[in-house]
Amino acid sequence: MVAQLFALWHRFKQGDLDRATLQTEMRPVRSAFADLLSEGLKLPAWTKAHALCTDLCAHEPALWTFLFVEDLEPTNNAAERAWRPAVLWRQGSFGSHSDAGLRLAERILTVSATCQQQQRPLLPFLAEALSAHWAALPAPSLLPTP
Repeated sequence: MVAQLFALWHRFKQGDLDRATLQTEMRPVRSAFADLLSEGLKLPAWTKAHALCTDLCAHEPALWTFLFVEDLEPTNNAAERAWRPAVLWRQGSFGSHSDAGLRLAERILTVSATCQQQQRPLLPFLAEALSAHWAALPAPSLLPTP
């Protein structure tokens, strides 16, 4: 089922399928997934599989959003890549021991990731932010300029 899902997705990304055909071709996959969830719900309530299926049932329509929304992938790979620098920083620095340190880390990591996504250099942005702070001026915006 997973192999079929990704085979269809790759055909769509290569231009072999249009979105309507992708949605149609994905119906058997969605149906098979729903059947698996139903089977999981029949397991004893104390099992982890039952709990997982219960959670997935609650969000099942959202799992297929990529079929209808442009530029949305069926995986969370982009999110995983965005988190990777923060995870590596935390592992290398052993985290923080104060609330202020945690706030600094989360803000710097957010600014760094945002600048990277916008292909914007980080150091000039940080210099501008510090200069604005010292001059009691508004901080520069991280929102992309149109």
